Amino acid sequence: MINSGLKLGLCFEDVLLEPQYSDIHSRSEIELENTLKIDNIDVPFKLPIVSAPMDTVTENGMAKALAQKHGLGIIHRYNTIDEQCDLIKQSYPYGVVGAAIGVTDDYYERAVALVEAGAEVLCLDVAHGHHVMVKEALEKLKRDLQSVHFMAGNIATLEAFNDLSDWGADSVRCGIGGGSICTTRVQTGHGKPTLQTVMDCARSDRSAKLVADGGIRTSGDIVKALALGADFVMLGSLLAGTDEAPGETINQKGLKFKVYRGMASKEAQFDWRGRTSSLEGVASVIPHKGSVSNVLDDLEKGIRSGLSYSGARTLDEFRAKSIITVQTAAGQTESSAHIGVVK
Repeated sequence: MINSGLKLGLCFEDVLLEPQYSDIHSRSEIELENTLKIDNIDVPFKLPIVSAPMDTVTENGMAKALAQKHGLGIIHRYNTIDEQCDLIKQSYPYGVVGAAIGVTDDYYERAVALVEAGAEVLCLDVAHGHHVMVKEALEKLKRDLQSVHFMAGNIATLEAFNDLSDWGADSVRCGIGGGSICTTRVQTGHGKPTLQTVMDCARSDRSAKLVADGGIRTSGDIVKALALGADFVMLGSLLAGTDEAPGETINQKGLKFKVYRGMASKEAQFDWRGRTSSLEGVASVIPHKGSVSNVLDDLEKGIRSGLSYSGARTLDEFRAKSIITVQTAAGQTESSAHIGVVK
């Protein structure tokens, strides 16, 4: 029998936040701090941004830059254990640094080595996180590496968020199929708008932190995610193409680019394991953006401005005060710059 229960899934462009009375005189009054529990201590992060564990986004350069801005970099796992540990050592002690692991093969050996190298956050990096292998890995790792913060995902439902939290995840990556170079929804027919996932998972009574991951294209999207329940956002394409992103700069017809690819793309799979399975990503190039420091500064300014429009000085106050409006397709057009071109 076909399940006929239909659910509405709202995307970032479907909603706006209503401006409210503000007594904020300067955006410097706004505090964006959130915390992650590491070794039973609530460690503060002044910028609620986490870099994606992708081989064209986060190695030691990106991790250092995020740490210096009081955010968090997660170094990708598509390398040998020694190579990943070396990247951790090169990034530590600029600040807290994280590293991704899988849930099969050498994941346990890798996790132990990474913690010894200085990683304080381990990210169980799985396309479908609501899975028995994630449960088994989390329970084993949580038992043996008690001082580490465990981030896990990705998931799309409240049930999954609660389960991962119960299995030992300290934070959960929320969003499936929304990434700019992800084709999971096309290839498998499965997924859920990231903002809807955030709103659903924000109803949880568990203590795990919520990390919105996928589909975030602007500082305005970050603001919406934070308003509707996210504690942090994970960014890929917004940070790709910068000086600190791995990979060489490509010159094409006088313009500069860098490669940006999904880790389930054919190119990425061949590079890191010599074969392909389900192809749920693509590879592309992205314009060179210069220093990621400038990108992060611009994003932070946009986030602070967003909170000021709701008259909120902290993320907790922002979530409590935020009011959302669903906009029509015509409203989406009106929301973008739409001045005509003079010929």
